[in-house]
Amino acid sequence: MRAVIMAGGRGSRMAALFPDIPKPLVPVAGKPVLLRQLEALRMQGVSDITLVTCHMAEQIEAAFGSGEAYGVRLTCYREDSPLGTAGALYRLDLQEDFLLLGADIVFDFDLRKMLAFHKKNGASATLFAHPNSHPADSTLIEADAEGRVLRFLPKEGRTGYFANLCNAGIQIISPSLLKRFPHTGRADLDRDILVPASAAGLVYAYKSYEYARDMGTPQRLKAVEADLAAGLPQAKNAANQQRAVFLDRDGTLNVNNGFITSPAQLSLLPGVGDAVRTINEKGFLAVLATNQPVIARGECTEATLRQIHNKLETLLGESGAYLDAICYCPHHPDKGYPGEIPALKITCGCRKPAPGLLLTAARDMNIDLSSSYMVGDSWRDVQTAANAGCTPVFIGDALPENAPAGTLLFPDLTAFVKVV
Repeated sequence: MRAVIMAGGRGSRMAALFPDIPKPLVPVAGKPVLLRQLEALRMQGVSDITLVTCHMAEQIEAAFGSGEAYGVRLTCYREDSPLGTAGALYRLDLQEDFLLLGADIVFDFDLRKMLAFHKKNGASATLFAHPNSHPADSTLIEADAEGRVLRFLPKEGRTGYFANLCNAGIQIISPSLLKRFPHTGRADLDRDILVPASAAGLVYAYKSYEYARDMGTPQRLKAVEADLAAGLPQAKNAANQQRAVFLDRDGTLNVNNGFITSPAQLSLLPGVGDAVRTINEKGFLAVLATNQPVIARGECTEATLRQIHNKLETLLGESGAYLDAICYCPHHPDKGYPGEIPALKITCGCRKPAPGLLLTAARDMNIDLSSSYMVGDSWRDVQTAANAGCTPVFIGDALPENAPAGTLLFPDLTAFVKVV
């Protein structure tokens, strides 16, 4: 697969720290960010790479030459004047699906899995999508259950609650998309190509927990360097087993107001946002695992539950925190509720304390349950942990009488993350 790296931007937010070098040459933990990209692509078997340059192009081109010294074949397309985030694509000889990314992203992910997803869906474009620590100042993506992108939600003028799902700036693009939305001058990748393509059902979001983070501001550069020092990019590659903190919802993350059937009833417990952010920063996956019998009982629709969880993600995002996955059981075994949904009134393997939610997440996300935790405020939660083979953590004043052996006790989630 050919990769195209857009390396022509001015990088104005980094200019105060590095006024004399272009952003692709900014050192990240002692190594230019563009060099880190070339090395990561080579490790994935991508050796045919095109750089699109403009601002301080001579420095970038001189630094990397033909790419032979780095084990890749490097060509450069220099813009005489800026053509936006996609204009140069129309001037390259792109005959097959290609990987497109910005030159300010540090990443380590399994490209083969993303490519398989792209081909399975017959997508014209597939976006590497993930939750991030700053959703309020990011364009969000709304996608359906299969990953088809329904719309883009720019930060400007956005109101309400939305899932924390962002384009990481890495995408697989089919040349057919450029032919469908032709441009002869400047072109913006989102506005001129991806937004109209998503309206036509041609764009998919490949949701991943793997590492992809831009270093385009001084604050983000510092955060990426800390991640590199901790070994997080490599550790979060899907080829490696992950550690997770599974989290109950009501009474653990948010105030337990009984059965929640509308977003207005949900409010976070004190300190939860900071605690989940710590889980993120330490390299654990943060996975919500919750029973939601209100669905089977007909008291809340799946659409309303999504709105409730959108509010949860929005509130966590205000603290720079995010959930890597949301898993819930919609079933309920007891009949006799007005408006109940008969098909969901069953005894299942996913309703806690059955371990189904955790086992499915472990399969899909390559989680090592033996080095993971399940945190909750009920006997069901800690018994689920024991049934799944991870460490049970009870939130409360005292352990339940029937708590599994080895259950840890903490007064709240903050205390858990401080110790564990």
